Amino acid sequence: MKVLALSGSNADNSFNEKLLRVIMKNLDYKYDFDFATVKGLPMFKEGVDAPADVLALGKKIEEADMVVIGSPEQQHSVTSALKSALEWLSSSVHPFHGKPVVIVSTSPMPQGAARSQTRLKSILAAPGFSAHVFNGDEFMMGIAPKQFDNEGNLTEPGTLKFLNHFFDEVDEWYAQLTK
Repeated sequence: MKVLALSGSNADNSFNEKLLRVIMKNLDYKYDFDFATVKGLPMFKEGVDAPADVLALGKKIEEADMVVIGSPEQQHSVTSALKSALEWLSSSVHPFHGKPVVIVSTSPMPQGAARSQTRLKSILAAPGFSAHVFNGDEFMMGIAPKQFDNEGNLTEPGTLKFLNHFFDEVDEWYAQLTK
């Protein structure tokens, strides 16, 4: 299965990008991963054609069987960079239509970006998206600075164990969704 890991962060030292890299490294035996980020994309501007880099991201999403979004939280919502990228995509190429989407998150705060996940699920249900969003267990990892070592690996073996369990549930959902 071809999976696009999409970082919703524009931070230089993104914990959500680190989380996606851990997922890619530890689950590469079962998924064919590609990576993309919203970092560096221009802010959405209504009435303007989508720039080439936004269209390239849309193509990556279209080509993926499933998208895993690492969604940081800012001001109790998704980042402005992610929201802007989603606005471009929902108004131009609509690559999320019918696409299975899984949301994961981490945050320096104990809640693990829970509100960002809730907000992102609402956005992806809106007209222009019509994505199929996984609503089983949720993967939200709090206290992000303590969760990764200097090489970007998870420090707690139990977290990796739950991550594997989480993606087993994702696989069951995906099989039901695509049968």
